[in-house]
Amino acid sequence: MSKSDPQKTPDRRMRGFEAAGGLLRNRIRAAGEARGFAVSRLLTHWAEVVGPETAAQCRPVKIGYTKGGFGATLTLLTTGAAAPMLQMQLPQIRDKVNACYGYNAISRISLTQTAPTGFADGQAQFAPKPKPEPKAPDLRIIEEAKARVAECSDAGLKSALEELARNVLSKSAERAGQKKGR
Repeated sequence: MSKSDPQKTPDRRMRGFEAAGGLLRNRIRAAGEARGFAVSRLLTHWAEVVGPETAAQCRPVKIGYTKGGFGATLTLLTTGAAAPMLQMQLPQIRDKVNACYGYNAISRISLTQTAPTGFADGQAQFAPKPKPEPKAPDLRIIEEAKARVAECSDAGLKSALEELARNVLSKSAERAGQKKGR
């Protein structure tokens, strides 16, 4: 093929923006392998593997392999209150984890209420902190936003522009208040 052939795509090196997963892939793999995780997908996609309800109650901490290499033990970190419920779900969790691996890699799951490396890991929260309720904007900001979009004739566009104006004016008011030390 010649250089003028339109079917051949030019060879380029990837420069510029790269996906964060690509940049961190080697570090995630090294950290996972240090705790026995041959497949880092189990760590990074835990909620997808076992489901959001189970993921909110526990997280994988370590995989220990036997000398023969068959029948690994997965250690899950959980809280004391969730342990009895998780104990009943262990066969389903094992099936889901083995489906992630693609074969019966895990033969046993043990639950721990503290991390095997110390108590610091055991104090971690499993669920994200709830988002605070947004406060209602000031009446002056609402009136100013309505005044700025009053000439718009399309109702949907007017509503969207009004919301945008409220957000911008609210942020501007917050920044001005922070500068004045309020």
